[in-house]
Amino acid sequence: MRVHVVWTTALVASTALCGCAGAFTISSPMTFVARGPTGTPSTRISGRTVTSRRQTSSSRLSMSIKDITGNAEEKMGKSVDSVKQNLQSVRTGRANASILDRVQVEYYGAPTPLNQLATVSVPSSQQLQIDPYDKSVTGDIEKAIIESGIGLTPNNDGDVIRINIPSLTEDRRKELLKMCREIGEEGKVAIRNVRRDGVDKIKKMEKAGDVGKDEMADGLDEMQKITDKYAKEVDDTVGSKEKEVMTV
Repeated sequence: MRVHVVWTTALVASTALCGCAGAFTISSPMTFVARGPTGTPSTRISGRTVTSRRQTSSSRLSMSIKDITGNAEEKMGKSVDSVKQNLQSVRTGRANASILDRVQVEYYGAPTPLNQLATVSVPSSQQLQIDPYDKSVTGDIEKAIIESGIGLTPNNDGDVIRINIPSLTEDRRKELLKMCREIGEEGKVAIRNVRRDGVDKIKKMEKAGDVGKDEMADGLDEMQKITDKYAKEVDDTVGSKEKEVMTV
């Protein structure tokens, strides 16, 4: 590339220009403007050594790969959080208010989380109590609990709803274990989808010539590492919940 240099100081002891290295070495302090073929100023330099934009472009592109893997890690972390939240709704043999977290109540035509319509308390280890803020929706809450598939029967006295938590049978425990594994698999599918999108983006960067093969390989390796990390966290979380379900 032809470079036009406009000097702004009168005296220069000596200069050395090395276009292939992308650097100008100046023997005396000075300021000048380096212009490209179109004559448009591209770099203003003060001092003895300046690095051209060609040298810095690689670091900027490397940051782009870091952005891709960083965004992927954030999304995978949210997938793990979703798995943990969903597993809380899987009941064990003891009363736990979180088992109602996924119950949606039809409220003025809109599905609304039960915990936004009522206070859920645990008066004993085998009972839940639901106290609606608006007593007119007590029947709707009862219906939503029955239709939710959590396997619990609410008792509605018109003011509050009580749910007795029965001991789990062996067959019910097996059903809950299956539910836990399904929730875990959903989380891992979400993580794999995030990985696939990230891998595709990195490969497109290499195909476009924006990064080299080594940079691409490093990015793909990092993507696999974070995928393995969060997939293992899902497995550990599901395993912990399975132990709770199987504890008599």
